[in-house]
Amino acid sequence: MNPRPPEPSPPPEREPSSRRRNGSPHLLAALPPALSDAPVSGPARKNGFMNQPNAQAQVQHPQPSVGSIAAHRPHTVAANVSDLEPDLDADLDEYEDLVQDGVQLPQGRFLDRERSWLAFNERVLELAEDPNTPLLERAKFLAIFASNLDEFFMVRVAGLKRRIATGVATRSASGLQPREVLEMIWARSRELMARHAACYQEDVAPQLAEEGIHLVRWSELSEKEQARLFTLFRHQIFPVLTPLAVDPAHPFPYISGLSLNLAVVVRNPVSGHRHFARVKVPPLLSRFLEASPNRFVPIEDVIAAHLEELFPGMEVLEHHTFRLTRNEDLEVEEDDAENLLQALEKELMRRRFGPPVRLEVEESIDRYVLDLLVRELKISEAEVYPLPGPLDLTGLFGIGALDRPELKFPKFIAGTHRDLAEVESASPPDIFAALRERDVLLHHPYDSFSTSVQAFLEQAATDPDVLAIKQTLYRTSGDSPIVDALIDAAESGKQVLVLVEIKARFDEQANIKWARKLEESGCHVVYGLVGLKTHCKLSLVVRQEGDTLRRYSHVGTGNYHPKTARLYEDLGLLTADPQVGADLSDLFNRLSGYSRRETYRRLLVAPKSLRDGLIARINKEVQHHRAGRPAHVRIKVNSMVDEALIDSLYRASQAGVPVDVWVRGICAVRPGVTGLSENIRVRSVLGRFLEHSRVFGFGNGGEPEVWIGSADMMHRNLDRRIEALVRITDPAHRSALNRLFETGMSDTTSSWHLGPDGEWTRHATDAEGQPLRNVQEMLIDARRRRRGTATP
Repeated sequence: MNPRPPEPSPPPEREPSSRRRNGSPHLLAALPPALSDAPVSGPARKNGFMNQPNAQAQVQHPQPSVGSIAAHRPHTVAANVSDLEPDLDADLDEYEDLVQDGVQLPQGRFLDRERSWLAFNERVLELAEDPNTPLLERAKFLAIFASNLDEFFMVRVAGLKRRIATGVATRSASGLQPREVLEMIWARSRELMARHAACYQEDVAPQLAEEGIHLVRWSELSEKEQARLFTLFRHQIFPVLTPLAVDPAHPFPYISGLSLNLAVVVRNPVSGHRHFARVKVPPLLSRFLEASPNRFVPIEDVIAAHLEELFPGMEVLEHHTFRLTRNEDLEVEEDDAENLLQALEKELMRRRFGPPVRLEVEESIDRYVLDLLVRELKISEAEVYPLPGPLDLTGLFGIGALDRPELKFPKFIAGTHRDLAEVESASPPDIFAALRERDVLLHHPYDSFSTSVQAFLEQAATDPDVLAIKQTLYRTSGDSPIVDALIDAAESGKQVLVLVEIKARFDEQANIKWARKLEESGCHVVYGLVGLKTHCKLSLVVRQEGDTLRRYSHVGTGNYHPKTARLYEDLGLLTADPQVGADLSDLFNRLSGYSRRETYRRLLVAPKSLRDGLIARINKEVQHHRAGRPAHVRIKVNSMVDEALIDSLYRASQAGVPVDVWVRGICAVRPGVTGLSENIRVRSVLGRFLEHSRVFGFGNGGEPEVWIGSADMMHRNLDRRIEALVRITDPAHRSALNRLFETGMSDTTSSWHLGPDGEWTRHATDAEGQPLRNVQEMLIDARRRRRGTATP
């Protein structure tokens, strides 16, 4: 086995507060006590507010036991949540407050971003723990939790440790010292990993067994199953194993990041000497091996049962499974790199040798072996995580992929957007003809990506009247029809410009490969601007139509990735609007040449105009509210961290403007604080699809303004990336997006609510215990009704 909605009703009206506090003492007093400079209580410390007098004191963590344990890699589609991954360069410098209108905002108004990220992953875990989630989907959420946490340690924790070691880390915007943040991460992640293991051991695995899917250990196999696996071991596993001894002639071997390993203790029967050896579990083999139909055993159990084959003549005394996580983020000094492509390739080789940041071991490990690992790997006791086996539950992606549809979410196949094809047919829609009639607002995965964005580019590649295609690629699939279309276009003589972001985290190697392939086909390939990642999602097609040239554009919130487009919730605008076409032409000229344009017609572009443009619109809502005109702020993003933008939301709330924030992952906003943010609500929706779109809506005095685009509200997006938002002008599209907001934020919709103390509370049932509406299922059902296939 190879692992790997009815029309929504608006929420009830809220009473906006028109009172405004004039002075920070009232605001500071309104904050929860644990946010002040007072000593941190025990419960607060448990929740992540660490404030120890001796920052260097060794933290003693209780080792989890089986009874107490509640237990993306990016290459697996379901785990590809790396766009939410914390930003390594997240600025730990204190945010400089600005006094505005004579009001100084209080200290402690920002939630800690690392704690908030861990809270996001806890929400993923809650989906795995929820008995109402289909069983194989629960297994998949367990895998996603594990994959997310791997990436968090590889990037965020590794980056924080590096800053502490080099002395450049400073107090975070939340007020915590770097060491306090690190200790909070250790404590909180330990709790979550314990719950994760317990969910698997005590809940999901037993329920899978009740459904005929058995995840067992070696001792639970029958003799026939063990014999079958011995044959498999001899022919397919043994030849690729390499036992590595540790003795004066053999130094301790390098342990690669995220590899699963066996620590083996053997004894020489002649001399009586004990020896240590390491056996790496081959990463390319299936994580769980099928011993007999629907009975699976971890691969390390099969290897451990046959260690005598690896150490003939020696006595195998004991073996223990362990797994190491290393710093795997990249550091490339672009200013010093003559060729960014070559510099990145070299750095990818160095990535494998990053310092360790976490050691997972089976809780039964012998203390002598554990001490040896800690000493040789140069890792602290605080970074050791004893857990019940099996380790590395990312392998549950393979279990979740089993063909048992009754244990999964009901299958949904997206149809062609109705504005592209009034009647579903086998023939592809004429995208250009449709766009000459109207703009098309796409909502994936409810609207098919393949018959919209992909068809748009494929039609452009084969259309003899198309003269040029310009495209950004941040992430795409290994067998990308997008790349194939661009290659076909170049080979047919069209001018094709492709901006490949080869620094897209964890996709660097794949993007280097595609960059070279595109170059070889005749595409003009560029890698963006020095010091900036290009994260915007843009396509531009230039077509000869009679005596004029017409430009067709696509601006999206998600990557040009056909596979994730079936799993990620994203928005996209297809348009023939001349202003958008002119904006994209100007922006592509900036990305490929030396243009210094900073203002656009229907775009807001980072790093120059996006943050300032959004803050200006938030401030304008205050003016509208004071004048008695309709005013609101609605923001849907993956992450909300930027302090300047958050402060503008606080000031809008103080003025009485209703502010709704729909966030999937990190959120540093502290909602519901009297005098500061009582007009701010924060919600989070997680489910079968990964909420990925970014939307920004403003009441604008009764003339609503809505933007969509690629940017999250993080430092990296607003200061160190090329991001683009496009203004939605069609009134019907604006209304649809506002209805989406109202549904997502409604108290009758299932979601998590953020409190002023930073705690997220799940609201999945009403007062009578009945399930609340699921926004994703409502959208699925709405599409099915259009096609006459809605669920009864």
